[in-house]
Amino acid sequence: MSISVTNISKIYDQQKALNAVSFDINQGEIVGFLGPNGAGKSTMMKILTTYLAPTEGNAVVNGFDINTNPMDVQQSVGYLPEHNPLYLEMYVREYLVFNARVYKTPKQRIEEIIKLTGIDSEANKKISQLSKGYRQRVGLACALLHDPSVLILDEPTTGLDPNQLVEIRELIKSVGKEKTIFLSTHIMQEVEAICDRVIIINKGEIVADKNLNDIMAQTDQIIEVEFDYRVEEAFLSKLPNIKEVKNTHGFTYLLTFNTTTDMRSTVFDFAHDNQLKTLQLSRKNKNLESLFRELTR
Repeated sequence: MSISVTNISKIYDQQKALNAVSFDINQGEIVGFLGPNGAGKSTMMKILTTYLAPTEGNAVVNGFDINTNPMDVQQSVGYLPEHNPLYLEMYVREYLVFNARVYKTPKQRIEEIIKLTGIDSEANKKISQLSKGYRQRVGLACALLHDPSVLILDEPTTGLDPNQLVEIRELIKSVGKEKTIFLSTHIMQEVEAICDRVIIINKGEIVADKNLNDIMAQTDQIIEVEFDYRVEEAFLSKLPNIKEVKNTHGFTYLLTFNTTTDMRSTVFDFAHDNQLKTLQLSRKNKNLESLFRELTR
């Protein structure tokens, strides 16, 4: 087990940022950590990297207790915070050499990491001259310098343009072949493209912990329909394969069907047979985004 979290709570003054959070992450997994702003994601990551102490509970990272062996935890973890703390006046290679000395990392490792993270062409530039994408690469390079077995990445693609986002995403996937990665993000496509599993947190509590393949394989189908008149939900509940009926606003309904068969024609026929006009009819897949909205709304 790379990370084991047991009943961790964190209280700031009177506000409970985390409430008895527990989860385990196996070696070699890439796990996405999702939640709205203020849900407790960054707090959890700071606790796992020993930058913050929990109010209650405990966690073990790479076999080291965060409360009793914080230095061992730091040695075995690579951490990229949300706000990448770079020394802008330093040159890229100079910055990596400086951090390598802190970790007592061999010099040849610096050149390996420069090549791995694709910053060869920028290595002799000042960090202040780099684009946001290359600055993220430098931060990731620093996190990888001491060859940690666990990477903790807090919003690693925030502020990147589409091309930079794809490049960093591919880099994380490449690195993830050999390491355990725990990353937070607001981008659902990021998790779907990179992760094996997703943990969703809301108001300091875990509300979902699911394998990505299980989410994508769900047969539930959601259809959004707007009629020209209000329909009783019990009436719509008689549709074939219907699982849930929800009136979202006005005359608009979300219909969840437990089937892979496209049910739009069935809904259209229902409207026609009951002298209703269909003002809007669209299919929405039951994907990670819809699950997130459902659990954190």
